[in-house]
Amino acid sequence: MIILGTNSIKDTGFDVANSCRFNSGSSDYLNNTSVASVTNRLKFTISLWVKRSTLGAKSMIGTVGGDSTNFGAIWFDSSDRLNCTEGSGGGTLNFITNRVFRDVSAWYNIILAIDTTQGTESNRVKIYVNGVQETSFSTSTYPGQNSNMHLNRGGKTQYIGRHTDSSNNYYFDGYMTEVVWVDGQQLSNTDLGEFDEDSSIWKPIDVSGLTFGNNGFYLDFENSSALGNDVSGNNNDFTVNNLTAVDQSTDTCSNNFCTLNPLNVPTSSGPTFSEGNLVSISTNANFGGSSTIGMTTGKWYCEAKCVTDSTIRNAIGITGETGELARDNNAPTSSSSDQSSIGYLAENGNKYNPAAGDNGSSYGDSYANDDIIGIAMDLDNMKLYFSKNGTFQNSGDPTSGATGTGAIDITVAVADTIDGAYFVCQGSAGASTSRFDWNFGSPPYAVSSGNSDGNGHGNFEYSVPSGYLAWCTKNLGSDGG
Repeated sequence: MIILGTNSIKDTGFDVANSCRFNSGSSDYLNNTSVASVTNRLKFTISLWVKRSTLGAKSMIGTVGGDSTNFGAIWFDSSDRLNCTEGSGGGTLNFITNRVFRDVSAWYNIILAIDTTQGTESNRVKIYVNGVQETSFSTSTYPGQNSNMHLNRGGKTQYIGRHTDSSNNYYFDGYMTEVVWVDGQQLSNTDLGEFDEDSSIWKPIDVSGLTFGNNGFYLDFENSSALGNDVSGNNNDFTVNNLTAVDQSTDTCSNNFCTLNPLNVPTSSGPTFSEGNLVSISTNANFGGSSTIGMTTGKWYCEAKCVTDSTIRNAIGITGETGELARDNNAPTSSSSDQSSIGYLAENGNKYNPAAGDNGSSYGDSYANDDIIGIAMDLDNMKLYFSKNGTFQNSGDPTSGATGTGAIDITVAVADTIDGAYFVCQGSAGASTSRFDWNFGSPPYAVSSGNSDGNGHGNFEYSVPSGYLAWCTKNLGSDGG
Protein backbone atom coordinates (compact mmCIF):
# COMPACT_ATOMS: atom_id res chain seq x y z
CA MET A 1 0.00 0.00 0.00
CA ILE A 2 1.02 3.61 -0.38
CA ILE A 3 1.78 5.28 2.94
CA LEU A 4 1.29 9.02 3.27
CA GLY A 5 4.40 11.16 3.31
CA THR A 6 4.36 12.21 6.97
CA ASN A 7 2.37 11.84 10.15
CA SER A 8 0.98 8.39 9.46
CA ILE A 9 1.14 7.24 13.06
CA LYS A 10 -1.85 5.48 14.54
CA ASP A 11 -3.33 5.52 18.06
CA THR A 12 -0.38 6.62 20.17
CA GLY A 13 -0.30 9.55 22.56
CA PHE A 14 -2.25 12.77 22.12
CA ASP A 15 -5.00 12.82 19.47
CA VAL A 16 -6.09 15.92 17.56
CA ALA A 17 -9.81 15.69 16.88
CA ASN A 18 -10.42 18.42 14.30
CA SER A 19 -8.95 20.78 11.77
CA CYS A 20 -10.35 23.69 9.80
CA ARG A 21 -10.59 23.36 6.01
CA PHE A 22 -9.81 26.62 4.20
CA ASN A 23 -10.91 27.06 0.60
CA SER A 24 -9.21 29.90 -1.27
CA GLY A 25 -11.98 30.02 -3.87
CA SER A 26 -14.51 31.10 -1.23
CA SER A 27 -12.10 33.51 0.53
CA ASP A 28 -12.05 31.65 3.84
CA TYR A 29 -10.13 33.20 6.73
CA LEU A 30 -10.14 34.08 10.43
CA ASN A 31 -9.28 37.44 11.96
CA ASN A 32 -8.98 39.09 15.36
CA THR A 33 -9.31 42.86 15.47
CA SER A 34 -9.27 43.06 19.29
CA VAL A 35 -5.56 42.50 19.91
CA ALA A 36 -4.67 44.28 23.15
CA SER A 37 -1.26 45.00 24.67
CA VAL A 38 1.24 42.19 24.33
CA THR A 39 3.39 40.59 26.99
CA ASN A 40 6.64 40.98 25.07
CA ARG A 41 7.29 42.02 21.45
CA LEU A 42 10.82 40.61 21.73
CA LYS A 43 9.85 37.02 22.50
CA PHE A 44 7.07 34.83 21.08
CA THR A 45 6.41 31.47 19.46
CA ILE A 46 4.00 30.47 16.71
CA SER A 47 3.20 26.82 16.04
CA LEU A 48 0.61 25.27 13.75
CA TRP A 49 -0.02 22.21 11.60
CA VAL A 50 -0.96 22.60 7.93
CA LYS A 51 -1.87 20.28 5.08
CA ARG A 52 -1.65 22.03 1.73
CA SER A 53 -4.17 21.62 -1.10
CA THR A 54 -2.89 23.99 -3.81
CA LEU A 55 0.70 24.41 -4.95
CA GLY A 56 2.51 26.99 -7.05
CA ALA A 57 0.69 30.04 -5.69
CA LYS A 58 1.30 32.47 -2.83
CA SER A 59 -0.52 31.13 0.19
CA MET A 60 -0.73 32.99 3.50
CA ILE A 61 -0.76 30.94 6.69
CA GLY A 62 -0.88 33.81 9.16
CA THR A 63 -0.25 37.57 9.13
CA VAL A 64 -0.35 40.52 11.51
CA GLY A 65 -0.64 44.14 10.43
CA GLY A 66 -2.69 46.69 8.62
CA ASP A 67 -1.23 47.27 5.15
CA SER A 68 1.19 46.00 2.51
CA THR A 69 4.36 47.18 4.28
CA ASN A 70 3.63 47.21 8.01
CA PHE A 71 3.05 43.52 8.58
CA GLY A 72 4.56 40.21 9.64
CA ALA A 73 3.73 36.97 7.86
CA ILE A 74 4.28 33.23 7.59
CA TRP A 75 3.48 31.97 4.10
CA PHE A 76 4.32 29.74 1.15
CA ASP A 77 5.53 31.50 -1.97
CA SER A 78 4.76 30.58 -5.59
CA SER A 79 7.81 28.28 -5.59
CA ASP A 80 6.35 26.42 -2.57
CA ARG A 81 9.09 27.61 -0.22
CA LEU A 82 8.32 28.57 3.37
CA ASN A 83 8.69 32.30 4.11
CA CYS A 84 8.82 34.07 7.49
CA THR A 85 8.96 37.81 6.85
CA GLU A 86 8.22 41.26 8.23
CA GLY A 87 7.59 44.49 6.35
CA SER A 88 9.13 47.87 7.10
CA GLY A 89 7.14 48.26 10.31
CA GLY A 90 8.81 45.28 11.98
CA GLY A 91 12.23 44.02 13.02
CA THR A 92 13.59 43.26 9.53
CA LEU A 93 12.87 39.54 9.57
CA ASN A 94 13.24 37.71 6.25
CA PHE A 95 13.69 33.96 5.93
CA ILE A 96 13.05 31.85 2.83
CA THR A 97 13.80 28.13 2.88
CA ASN A 98 15.73 26.38 0.14
CA ARG A 99 13.58 23.32 0.33
CA VAL A 100 10.05 23.23 -1.01
CA PHE A 101 6.85 21.85 0.51
CA ARG A 102 4.88 20.01 -2.16
CA ASP A 103 3.48 16.93 -0.45
CA VAL A 104 -0.29 17.45 -0.54
CA SER A 105 -0.84 14.23 1.39
CA ALA A 106 1.31 15.35 4.34
CA TRP A 107 0.77 17.37 7.48
CA TYR A 108 3.55 19.85 8.29
CA ASN A 109 4.14 21.29 11.77
CA ILE A 110 5.68 24.76 11.38
CA ILE A 111 7.20 26.48 14.41
CA LEU A 112 8.60 30.02 14.43
CA ALA A 113 10.34 30.84 17.73
CA ILE A 114 11.64 34.40 18.26
CA ASP A 115 13.82 35.95 20.97
CA THR A 116 15.58 39.12 19.84
CA THR A 117 17.27 39.58 23.22
CA GLN A 118 19.74 36.84 22.28
CA GLY A 119 23.28 38.06 21.70
CA THR A 120 23.99 35.35 19.14
CA GLU A 121 22.19 36.20 15.92
CA SER A 122 21.27 32.61 14.99
CA ASN A 123 19.50 32.14 18.34
CA ARG A 124 17.07 35.00 17.70
CA VAL A 125 15.09 33.13 15.05
CA LYS A 126 14.47 29.39 15.05
CA ILE A 127 12.25 27.72 12.47
CA TYR A 128 11.26 24.07 12.81
CA VAL A 129 9.35 21.85 10.40
CA ASN A 130 8.12 18.52 11.78
CA GLY A 131 10.44 18.84 14.73
CA VAL A 132 13.64 19.50 12.76
CA GLN A 133 15.25 22.94 12.76
CA GLU A 134 15.58 24.49 9.31
CA THR A 135 19.17 25.55 8.58
CA SER A 136 19.24 25.90 4.80
CA PHE A 137 17.85 29.20 3.54
CA SER A 138 18.05 31.09 0.28
CA THR A 139 17.55 34.25 2.35
CA SER A 140 18.22 34.65 6.07
CA THR A 141 17.97 38.14 7.53
CA TYR A 142 17.98 38.19 11.31
CA PRO A 143 16.42 41.01 13.33
CA GLY A 144 18.74 43.21 15.33
CA GLN A 145 19.24 42.53 18.99
CA ASN A 146 16.28 43.71 21.11
CA SER A 147 14.20 44.55 18.02
CA ASN A 148 10.46 44.89 18.58
CA MET A 149 8.76 42.50 16.20
CA HIS A 150 5.70 43.35 14.15
CA LEU A 151 4.36 39.80 14.31
CA ASN A 152 3.69 40.15 18.03
CA ARG A 153 2.31 43.67 18.20
CA GLY A 154 -0.76 44.98 19.96
CA GLY A 155 -3.42 47.05 18.29
CA LYS A 156 -3.03 45.32 14.90
CA THR A 157 -5.35 42.79 13.27
CA GLN A 158 -4.29 39.16 13.27
CA TYR A 159 -5.25 37.06 10.25
CA ILE A 160 -5.21 33.32 9.73
CA GLY A 161 -5.49 32.19 6.14
CA ARG A 162 -4.96 35.54 4.31
CA HIS A 163 -2.71 38.58 3.96
CA THR A 164 -3.30 41.81 5.83
CA ASP A 165 -3.34 43.68 2.50
CA SER A 166 -6.88 43.43 1.14
CA SER A 167 -5.66 44.10 -2.42
CA ASN A 168 -3.54 40.92 -2.34
CA ASN A 169 -5.21 38.48 0.02
CA TYR A 170 -3.38 35.30 -1.06
CA TYR A 171 -5.89 33.07 0.73
CA PHE A 172 -4.65 29.79 2.18
CA ASP A 173 -5.90 26.61 0.55
CA GLY A 174 -5.84 23.50 2.72
CA TYR A 175 -6.21 22.39 6.33
CA MET A 176 -4.94 23.86 9.59
CA THR A 177 -5.04 22.61 13.14
CA GLU A 178 -3.41 23.14 16.56
CA VAL A 179 -2.79 26.85 15.92
CA VAL A 180 -0.77 28.02 18.92
CA TRP A 181 0.53 31.54 19.63
CA VAL A 182 2.61 32.08 22.77
CA ASP A 183 3.34 35.70 23.73
CA GLY A 184 6.46 36.30 25.85
CA GLN A 185 8.44 33.06 25.38
CA GLN A 186 10.70 31.49 22.78
CA LEU A 187 9.71 27.84 23.12
CA SER A 188 11.65 24.83 21.91
CA ASN A 189 10.29 22.28 19.48
CA THR A 190 9.80 19.74 22.28
CA ASP A 191 7.41 22.10 24.05
CA LEU A 192 5.04 21.64 21.11
CA GLY A 193 5.55 18.11 19.82
CA GLU A 194 7.58 14.94 20.08
CA PHE A 195 9.05 12.18 17.94
CA ASP A 196 7.14 8.91 18.10
CA GLU A 197 9.37 6.36 19.81
CA ASP A 198 8.39 3.60 17.38
CA SER A 199 8.15 5.35 14.01
CA SER A 200 10.28 8.48 14.70
CA ILE A 201 7.50 10.51 13.09
CA TRP A 202 6.91 13.96 14.59
CA LYS A 203 3.55 14.14 16.33
CA PRO A 204 1.54 16.64 18.39
CA ILE A 205 1.39 16.75 22.16
CA ASP A 206 -1.10 18.31 24.57
CA VAL A 207 -0.28 22.04 24.69
CA SER A 208 -3.19 23.14 26.86
CA GLY A 209 -0.90 23.63 29.87
CA LEU A 210 1.32 26.24 28.20
CA THR A 211 1.48 29.81 29.48
CA PHE A 212 0.16 31.74 26.48
CA GLY A 213 0.76 35.37 27.56
CA ASN A 214 -1.54 38.34 26.95
CA ASN A 215 -1.62 38.07 23.16
CA GLY A 216 -1.53 34.27 23.04
CA PHE A 217 -4.23 31.94 21.78
CA TYR A 218 -4.89 28.31 20.98
CA LEU A 219 -7.30 27.27 18.22
CA ASP A 220 -8.26 23.58 18.20
CA PHE A 221 -11.32 23.92 15.91
CA GLU A 222 -13.39 21.54 18.03
CA ASN A 223 -16.40 23.89 18.17
CA SER A 224 -18.00 23.75 14.71
CA SER A 225 -20.31 26.65 15.52
CA ALA A 226 -17.35 28.85 16.54
CA LEU A 227 -14.28 27.78 14.58
CA GLY A 228 -12.37 30.83 15.83
CA ASN A 229 -12.84 29.90 19.49
CA ASP A 230 -9.68 30.43 21.58
CA VAL A 231 -9.29 27.64 24.16
CA SER A 232 -6.11 29.04 25.79
CA GLY A 233 -8.13 30.69 28.54
CA ASN A 234 -7.46 34.17 27.15
CA ASN A 235 -10.66 34.32 25.08
CA ASN A 236 -8.73 35.89 22.20
CA ASP A 237 -11.40 34.61 19.84
CA PHE A 238 -11.23 35.04 16.07
CA THR A 239 -14.04 36.13 13.76
CA VAL A 240 -15.05 33.53 11.16
CA ASN A 241 -15.17 34.74 7.55
CA ASN A 242 -16.89 32.55 4.92
CA LEU A 243 -16.29 29.39 6.96
CA THR A 244 -19.19 27.20 8.11
CA ALA A 245 -19.66 24.16 10.32
CA VAL A 246 -19.03 21.95 7.26
CA ASP A 247 -15.46 23.27 7.20
CA GLN A 248 -14.71 21.55 10.50
CA SER A 249 -12.79 18.45 9.41
CA THR A 250 -11.57 15.25 11.07
CA ASP A 251 -8.56 15.18 8.74
CA THR A 252 -5.79 16.00 11.22
CA CYS A 253 -2.12 15.53 11.98
CA SER A 254 -2.97 12.48 14.11
CA ASN A 255 -5.43 10.93 11.63
CA ASN A 256 -4.58 11.81 8.05
CA PHE A 257 -7.40 11.18 5.56
CA CYS A 258 -7.16 10.43 1.87
CA THR A 259 -8.04 13.22 -0.60
CA LEU A 260 -7.88 13.66 -4.36
CA ASN A 261 -4.40 14.21 -5.77
CA PRO A 262 -3.82 17.56 -7.55
CA LEU A 263 -0.35 16.40 -8.64
CA ASN A 264 -1.76 13.59 -10.77
CA VAL A 265 -3.56 15.46 -13.55
CA PRO A 266 -3.32 15.80 -17.35
CA THR A 267 -0.96 18.44 -18.67
CA SER A 268 -3.92 20.25 -20.23
CA SER A 269 -7.71 20.23 -19.86
CA GLY A 270 -7.43 18.66 -16.45
CA PRO A 271 -9.80 18.92 -13.47
CA THR A 272 -9.71 21.62 -10.83
CA PHE A 273 -9.92 20.78 -7.15
CA SER A 274 -11.31 22.67 -4.18
CA GLU A 275 -12.51 22.20 -0.60
CA GLY A 276 -9.33 20.53 0.57
CA ASN A 277 -9.00 18.48 -2.63
CA LEU A 278 -12.33 16.77 -2.03
CA VAL A 279 -14.27 18.46 -4.87
CA SER A 280 -13.37 17.68 -8.48
CA ILE A 281 -14.67 19.84 -11.33
CA SER A 282 -13.76 19.10 -14.94
CA THR A 283 -14.86 20.67 -18.19
CA ASN A 284 -14.64 18.90 -21.55
CA ALA A 285 -12.27 16.31 -20.13
CA ASN A 286 -12.30 12.62 -19.32
CA PHE A 287 -10.05 12.38 -16.27
CA GLY A 288 -11.60 13.84 -13.12
CA GLY A 289 -9.02 12.93 -10.48
CA SER A 290 -7.65 10.10 -8.36
CA SER A 291 -7.07 9.45 -4.66
CA THR A 292 -3.79 10.11 -2.87
CA ILE A 293 -3.62 6.59 -1.44
CA GLY A 294 -3.53 3.24 -3.19
CA MET A 295 -4.18 -0.06 -1.45
CA THR A 296 -3.24 -3.65 -2.26
CA THR A 297 -5.02 -5.43 0.61
CA GLY A 298 -7.96 -4.87 2.92
CA LYS A 299 -11.56 -3.70 2.58
CA TRP A 300 -12.15 0.01 1.96
CA TYR A 301 -15.15 2.27 1.63
CA CYS A 302 -15.83 5.80 0.46
CA GLU A 303 -18.70 7.87 -0.98
CA ALA A 304 -18.91 10.36 -3.83
CA LYS A 305 -21.74 12.82 -4.33
CA CYS A 306 -22.68 13.45 -7.93
CA VAL A 307 -23.26 17.16 -8.49
CA THR A 308 -24.12 17.27 -12.19
CA ASP A 309 -26.72 16.57 -14.88
CA SER A 310 -27.51 12.96 -15.72
CA THR A 311 -26.93 13.56 -19.41
CA ILE A 312 -23.23 14.07 -18.81
CA ARG A 313 -21.06 10.97 -19.07
CA ASN A 314 -19.84 10.93 -15.48
CA ALA A 315 -18.45 7.84 -13.84
CA ILE A 316 -16.59 6.76 -10.75
CA GLY A 317 -14.55 3.66 -10.05
CA ILE A 318 -11.07 2.38 -9.31
CA THR A 319 -7.82 2.12 -11.21
CA GLY A 320 -4.38 0.64 -10.79
CA GLU A 321 -2.77 3.11 -13.18
CA THR A 322 -3.59 6.63 -12.06
CA GLY A 323 -0.56 8.09 -13.82
CA GLU A 324 -1.44 6.57 -17.16
CA LEU A 325 -5.07 7.67 -16.95
CA ALA A 326 -4.03 11.21 -16.11
CA ARG A 327 -1.37 11.33 -18.81
CA ASP A 328 -3.85 10.23 -21.47
CA ASN A 329 -6.73 12.26 -19.97
CA ASN A 330 -8.75 9.09 -20.05
CA ALA A 331 -11.69 7.64 -18.15
CA PRO A 332 -12.26 4.38 -16.26
CA THR A 333 -15.25 3.66 -18.50
CA SER A 334 -13.45 4.01 -21.82
CA SER A 335 -12.75 0.85 -23.79
CA SER A 336 -9.56 2.53 -24.97
CA SER A 337 -8.41 3.27 -21.43
CA ASP A 338 -5.75 1.30 -19.66
CA GLN A 339 -6.86 -2.23 -18.84
CA SER A 340 -6.54 -1.67 -15.10
CA SER A 341 -9.70 0.37 -14.45
CA ILE A 342 -13.30 -0.35 -13.50
CA GLY A 343 -16.08 2.23 -13.73
CA TYR A 344 -19.79 2.77 -13.03
CA LEU A 345 -21.41 5.16 -15.53
CA ALA A 346 -23.97 7.77 -14.44
CA GLU A 347 -26.15 8.15 -17.53
CA ASN A 348 -27.26 4.51 -17.84
CA GLY A 349 -25.84 2.60 -14.85
CA ASN A 350 -23.58 0.41 -16.98
CA LYS A 351 -20.33 -1.02 -15.68
CA TYR A 352 -17.03 -1.06 -17.49
CA ASN A 353 -14.30 -3.60 -16.78
CA PRO A 354 -12.01 -3.72 -19.84
CA ALA A 355 -9.65 -6.25 -18.27
CA ALA A 356 -12.55 -8.73 -18.24
CA GLY A 357 -13.59 -7.81 -21.80
CA ASP A 358 -16.50 -5.71 -20.52
CA ASN A 359 -16.72 -2.39 -22.37
CA GLY A 360 -20.17 -1.51 -21.10
CA SER A 361 -22.81 -3.90 -19.78
CA SER A 362 -25.95 -3.66 -17.67
CA TYR A 363 -25.22 -3.31 -13.96
CA GLY A 364 -27.29 -0.85 -11.90
CA ASP A 365 -29.35 2.32 -11.82
CA SER A 366 -28.37 5.57 -13.46
CA TYR A 367 -27.52 8.41 -11.10
CA ALA A 368 -27.68 12.20 -11.23
CA ASN A 369 -27.77 15.37 -9.12
CA ASP A 370 -27.28 14.81 -5.38
CA ASP A 371 -27.12 11.04 -5.64
CA ILE A 372 -24.43 9.57 -3.40
CA ILE A 373 -22.48 6.64 -4.78
CA GLY A 374 -20.74 4.32 -2.33
CA ILE A 375 -17.69 2.30 -3.33
CA ALA A 376 -16.85 -0.82 -1.34
CA MET A 377 -13.55 -2.32 -2.48
CA ASP A 378 -12.63 -5.77 -1.16
CA LEU A 379 -9.00 -6.36 -2.08
CA ASP A 380 -8.77 -9.51 0.02
CA ASN A 381 -11.27 -11.26 -2.24
CA MET A 382 -10.76 -9.02 -5.33
CA LYS A 383 -14.40 -7.84 -5.47
CA LEU A 384 -15.89 -4.39 -6.10
CA TYR A 385 -19.36 -3.07 -5.19
CA PHE A 386 -21.16 0.19 -5.92
CA SER A 387 -24.18 1.54 -4.05
CA LYS A 388 -26.60 4.31 -4.95
CA ASN A 389 -28.04 6.22 -1.98
CA GLY A 390 -27.31 3.31 0.33
CA THR A 391 -28.56 0.47 -1.92
CA PHE A 392 -25.88 -1.76 -3.40
CA GLN A 393 -26.43 -2.30 -7.11
CA ASN A 394 -26.91 -5.64 -8.82
CA SER A 395 -28.17 -7.02 -5.47
CA GLY A 396 -24.60 -6.77 -4.23
CA ASP A 397 -23.51 -7.89 -0.78
CA PRO A 398 -20.07 -6.54 0.18
CA THR A 399 -19.94 -8.91 3.16
CA SER A 400 -20.25 -12.04 0.99
CA GLY A 401 -16.47 -12.53 0.85
CA ALA A 402 -15.10 -14.85 -1.81
CA THR A 403 -18.64 -15.60 -3.02
CA GLY A 404 -18.90 -12.04 -4.28
CA THR A 405 -22.68 -11.74 -4.47
CA GLY A 406 -23.46 -9.11 -7.09
CA ALA A 407 -19.81 -8.04 -7.25
CA ILE A 408 -17.60 -6.89 -10.09
CA ASP A 409 -14.42 -8.95 -10.22
CA ILE A 410 -11.17 -7.03 -9.75
CA THR A 411 -8.50 -8.57 -11.95
CA VAL A 412 -5.70 -6.64 -13.65
CA ALA A 413 -6.90 -3.46 -11.90
CA VAL A 414 -4.76 -4.46 -8.94
CA ALA A 415 -2.93 -7.68 -9.66
CA ASP A 416 -0.53 -6.26 -12.26
CA THR A 417 0.25 -2.95 -10.58
CA ILE A 418 2.71 -2.36 -7.77
CA ASP A 419 0.97 0.60 -6.16
CA GLY A 420 -2.45 -0.94 -5.68
CA ALA A 421 -5.92 0.35 -6.45
CA TYR A 422 -6.97 4.00 -6.26
CA PHE A 423 -10.41 5.55 -6.29
CA VAL A 424 -10.91 7.57 -9.47
CA CYS A 425 -13.58 9.66 -11.18
CA GLN A 426 -14.35 10.43 -14.79
CA GLY A 427 -15.01 13.95 -15.94
CA SER A 428 -17.42 15.41 -18.44
CA ALA A 429 -16.14 13.44 -21.44
CA GLY A 430 -16.50 16.43 -23.73
CA ALA A 431 -19.98 17.38 -22.55
CA SER A 432 -20.00 20.54 -20.45
CA THR A 433 -18.97 20.44 -16.76
CA SER A 434 -18.74 17.57 -14.30
CA ARG A 435 -18.49 17.67 -10.52
CA PHE A 436 -18.03 15.05 -7.81
CA ASP A 437 -17.75 15.77 -4.07
CA TRP A 438 -15.74 13.00 -2.43
CA ASN A 439 -16.10 11.72 1.11
CA PHE A 440 -13.22 9.52 2.24
CA GLY A 441 -14.47 9.93 5.79
CA SER A 442 -14.23 13.68 6.27
CA PRO A 443 -16.91 15.08 3.93
CA PRO A 444 -16.94 18.49 2.20
CA TYR A 445 -20.73 18.59 2.47
CA ALA A 446 -23.25 18.21 5.30
CA VAL A 447 -24.04 14.61 6.23
CA SER A 448 -27.47 14.08 7.74
CA SER A 449 -27.14 10.62 9.27
CA GLY A 450 -23.51 10.18 10.31
CA ASN A 451 -22.07 6.66 10.00
CA SER A 452 -18.55 5.59 10.95
CA ASP A 453 -16.64 2.40 10.15
CA GLY A 454 -16.09 -0.45 12.61
CA ASN A 455 -13.09 1.35 14.11
CA GLY A 456 -15.12 4.48 14.74
CA HIS A 457 -13.51 6.52 11.96
CA GLY A 458 -15.18 8.48 9.18
CA ASN A 459 -18.47 10.29 8.76
CA PHE A 460 -20.59 8.85 5.97
CA GLU A 461 -24.16 9.37 4.80
CA TYR A 462 -24.86 5.64 4.60
CA SER A 463 -23.90 2.64 6.68
CA VAL A 464 -20.40 1.31 6.09
CA PRO A 465 -20.49 -2.43 5.28
CA SER A 466 -19.17 -4.59 8.10
CA GLY A 467 -15.40 -5.00 7.89
CA TYR A 468 -14.85 -2.07 5.53
CA LEU A 469 -12.84 0.98 6.58
CA ALA A 470 -12.43 4.66 5.82
CA TRP A 471 -9.20 5.66 4.06
CA CYS A 472 -7.26 7.25 6.92
CA THR A 473 -3.93 6.57 8.57
CA LYS A 474 -5.41 5.19 11.77
CA ASN A 475 -6.91 2.39 9.70
CA LEU A 476 -3.66 1.44 7.95
CA GLY A 477 -2.77 -2.09 9.00
CA SER A 478 -6.17 -2.63 10.60
CA ASP A 479 -8.50 -5.53 9.84
CA GLY A 480 -11.64 -3.52 10.52
CA GLY A 481 -12.25 -4.86 14.00
